[in-house]
Amino acid sequence: MTERQVYIGGAGIVSPLGVGLGATERTLLENRSAIKPLELFPLMQGSPLPVGEAGGMTRVSVLPRTHMLALTAAQQAMEGYNHSPDAIVIGTTTGGILTTEELLRSNEQKKDLYRNHGLNTVVSFLARELNCTGPALTVSTACSSGTVAISMALKMLRRGQVEAVLAGGVDSLCRLTYFGFHSLQLVDNSGCKPLDRNRQGMVVAEGAGLLLLTTVKPQNPYGVLLGAGLSCDAYHPAAPHPEGTGAFSAMQNALADGGLSPDDISYINLHGTGTPDNDLAESKALHKLFISLPPLSSIKGASGHSLAAAGGIEAVVSTIILSRGLLPANTGLQEVDPELGLTPLSDPLECPVRAVLSNSFGFGGNNGSLVIGKADIFSGPVEVPSRRGLAIHGYSCLTGAGATAASITRMHDGGSVAGRAELDMISKNLPPRLIRRLKRLPRITLSLAAGARGNPDSVFMGTGWGALSETCDFLTRLKDSKEQFPSPTDFVGSVHNGPASQVAIMFGATGPNITTSGGDYSFEQALFAAELMHDESAGPAVIIGADEGHDIFSPLFDPSIEQGSTLADGGAAFCVNRKTGGADCSISIPYYESSRADGAVAALVDSLGGVSFLQNSCALILAGIPAASRREGELQLEQFMAQTKLSAPVLRYRRLTGEFASASAVAAALAVSFFETGAVPRGITGRSEIVIDSRMNKILVLGFGSYITAMEFSRL
Repeated sequence: MTERQVYIGGAGIVSPLGVGLGATERTLLENRSAIKPLELFPLMQGSPLPVGEAGGMTRVSVLPRTHMLALTAAQQAMEGYNHSPDAIVIGTTTGGILTTEELLRSNEQKKDLYRNHGLNTVVSFLARELNCTGPALTVSTACSSGTVAISMALKMLRRGQVEAVLAGGVDSLCRLTYFGFHSLQLVDNSGCKPLDRNRQGMVVAEGAGLLLLTTVKPQNPYGVLLGAGLSCDAYHPAAPHPEGTGAFSAMQNALADGGLSPDDISYINLHGTGTPDNDLAESKALHKLFISLPPLSSIKGASGHSLAAAGGIEAVVSTIILSRGLLPANTGLQEVDPELGLTPLSDPLECPVRAVLSNSFGFGGNNGSLVIGKADIFSGPVEVPSRRGLAIHGYSCLTGAGATAASITRMHDGGSVAGRAELDMISKNLPPRLIRRLKRLPRITLSLAAGARGNPDSVFMGTGWGALSETCDFLTRLKDSKEQFPSPTDFVGSVHNGPASQVAIMFGATGPNITTSGGDYSFEQALFAAELMHDESAGPAVIIGADEGHDIFSPLFDPSIEQGSTLADGGAAFCVNRKTGGADCSISIPYYESSRADGAVAALVDSLGGVSFLQNSCALILAGIPAASRREGELQLEQFMAQTKLSAPVLRYRRLTGEFASASAVAAALAVSFFETGAVPRGITGRSEIVIDSRMNKILVLGFGSYITAMEFSRL
């Protein structure tokens, strides 16, 4: 298989540095800090802390601020491109939380007003605005989210899955992050001074940075995305590994991915947040990788730290650096910390640039690095081996009926497993020291990962709503204490990637650690990420789908859950690798498209091998139709069955699992259980048992609604 050169065909940016490439370049050239006291929302008491607030944004909109920041950057990136992108990948941590905070403070109970809370609503909004009917994926890996999103887009393009992808990161300021980082004592009240001897912390910021990436060479490309590298520290939920081991791996992997050596790098865009531990760890990683360091600096002294948007914003800044030969200064620096052994740029420098290494490191030790170069300088496409599919070697599930054995047995009999398992049952096989400060979702996730019977190198997790208990408790305490005593523990636990990072810490998993958040399709997105990012040569990976049912937030946020209804939660985990020996079955996701696409159902049929193939191989269909999409989903299922004329039984699995975002992960575990036993029992079929043999050897888990998805399980 031949990898394709990936060009940067467009770039969009809105940040404290300015709106658009020109304004951003001027601020960097002037070596001017855009950090100032918070103005976006009022405080109950005290003076506002310094922040990086994006200017030029209207404050009156029916959409949350994050969505509008994303749209502004997207419109810039798409300017001059006459087609819709084939896919969109967005990294974010805040979604619509700023609007949600205001609604909660007024005790608003109208469910419809919370419709844009979820992280996935940002990319869904962009997909509608840009008429993108392909995959619309949401990545949430804390401050590396934008970089991870761009890394995934690079893989999709190289492998010929798409021709053009819009990718990057976006976050808005909100009370959760403003007070959260302050509660951790990571904010410098005098502003951000990366690498300075007297640095005391970061400054929270906002913005959006998006790239239009394409395998079709534009007339005047902004640059070429040469390589990307991901890693996980597997060390601590909020602190970096003190020796920078994960940062080193991410940079090394990015260079190897692009076929470059350290000597090829003209400039390093540091993560450089201004926190003592982060800057020191990054410096150690740099000295380990580079014999002689090229010019380097952090722009966060000028922009602040825009969290999930940082990787996207700094990728866009890298295109300015390449096109203008402008190396930005380390704004705010007065005296370099001698312990770092670095010589950051004190003033902007104009000189030719061939390639930029850009770093983003986040909570949970989620690390990402990108290499961006000028077009037509470095070598072209290289040969890479084709990949085998993913094989499942172990699995677990958790539902209201209990752990794997109890849940699977009840579902085999056709019984409902809807509900919430007791926290003591979830936690009984987990190390007490590990979970003593953890609430419901991370405990569910750890229990699932431990039960999947593997020792993973990489972690891929999907969660529709993240850690609702921690988020609710943080915001409640913040309000009740009149913003004086926010909980640092709840803040660290509130990030969507927190549970997956806990899994990495438990297993020492230092490979890619990616959390996706796609609403009812979150587990499917995690599987998509695993298929894309798990290397053939790597060890096992764990794919997890999990959500918690929360008494207050679930009925407000999840459109499929009605007030007063019985809450359900849980999920499933799967130990996978590329080796088929001893595996239960294979798993793949051959289809993921918007239901708005013309002929979406027909395309689904084609992706699964066509009518004749399905009629001769499909033993069972597990159909996922969320309650909020019931009318639309039932019509899509009806069309699928009419086109295929399948006689295989259909089980609408949410009738067994209950309504929660990661129900499809439980359905996937149910599918694997049939391969384990060799048959689909009559409690599922409603008639006679179906033996899974060499002919009838496939089970489909189909998702319907706003997106149409297919997970295919096959006998090996």
